[in-house]
Amino acid sequence: MRKTWSVLGLSLSLLLPLNSWAKNHVVVVATGGTIAGAGASASNSATYTAAKVPVQQLINAIPQLKELADVSGVQALQIASESITDKELLSVARQVNSLLKKPDVHGVVITHGTDTLEETAFFLNLVIASDKPIVLVGAMRPATALSADGPLNLYSAVALAASDSARGKGVLVMMNDNIYAARDVSKSINIHTDAFQSQWGALGSVVEGKTYWFRQVSKRFNQQSEFNIENIQGDQLPNVQIVYAATNMSPDAYLAYAKNGAQAIIHAGTGNGSVAAQIVPTLKQLQQQGIQIVRASRVAAGFVLRNAEQPDDQYGWVVAHDLNPQKARILTALALTKSKDAKQLQTMFWEY
Repeated sequence: MRKTWSVLGLSLSLLLPLNSWAKNHVVVVATGGTIAGAGASASNSATYTAAKVPVQQLINAIPQLKELADVSGVQALQIASESITDKELLSVARQVNSLLKKPDVHGVVITHGTDTLEETAFFLNLVIASDKPIVLVGAMRPATALSADGPLNLYSAVALAASDSARGKGVLVMMNDNIYAARDVSKSINIHTDAFQSQWGALGSVVEGKTYWFRQVSKRFNQQSEFNIENIQGDQLPNVQIVYAATNMSPDAYLAYAKNGAQAIIHAGTGNGSVAAQIVPTLKQLQQQGIQIVRASRVAAGFVLRNAEQPDDQYGWVVAHDLNPQKARILTALALTKSKDAKQLQTMFWEY
């Protein structure tokens, strides 16, 4: 359409596209979780049923979203996040990848249960080759509860996904006003709204719909990643399991996973990924059989030092660096689609 203005007697003409002032298009991809949960009454903030509210109802409940972006919704899953398997993980990644390929989609917000939100976020951080904003968001209280945190979290997530400044910063997690990197955020408490933390700090904050940044991620992600969802076939990843360390351990769990076809085992060790003396022979034997051993730590912060506590070079083991056991599982599964060499796997842990 053509508009003409007269300025100081001069006629100025400008050809404007019909959507010249259109807001950025953000797609909300719903997967269930507490943010879509409902309790029996407003006083039920910890007792409720997850994954009840459909995506369009979530969007309609926050009319202010229209001020931020052109928002549409997709119901990818309707599930409590503790029940997500590789099948659902791959399905969500493929749907998000397809959406981001559309020229009119500026960014994607994924509503997700908080129990495994960090794992889905890290997986997408590794397999989606796009610089468009991908923001995961959840809630610690159902929408029916007093002081529900979901509506503001979702509002902030849409604001973040609609922001041009969020491009190229990796997959992001938006919770409790803070912007976190998918790589290093974790759920640290199960009953408070400030449930998500990173030992390296937040990337920034969203306040009243405006985005503020304070740091960046130095590891590889998205377009820099060698893993791509378009190259992953089927609905399963290589079988990688986690064994949690404690006193008085027996090797039974490791042997059972190996018998069941595990290609790698994440040892969630004490302290610096420590391995009890009675477990070392079993892990050495499994590694010699071709099962990768990755030493992670059950401790919430810090990182596992290679060749400290155990001679990793001698045994051919891998250390998870600062990735927690659940994220180490994600990276190991993807790494095994590229290589079964422990040295190459270790390089990937340094880089990602």
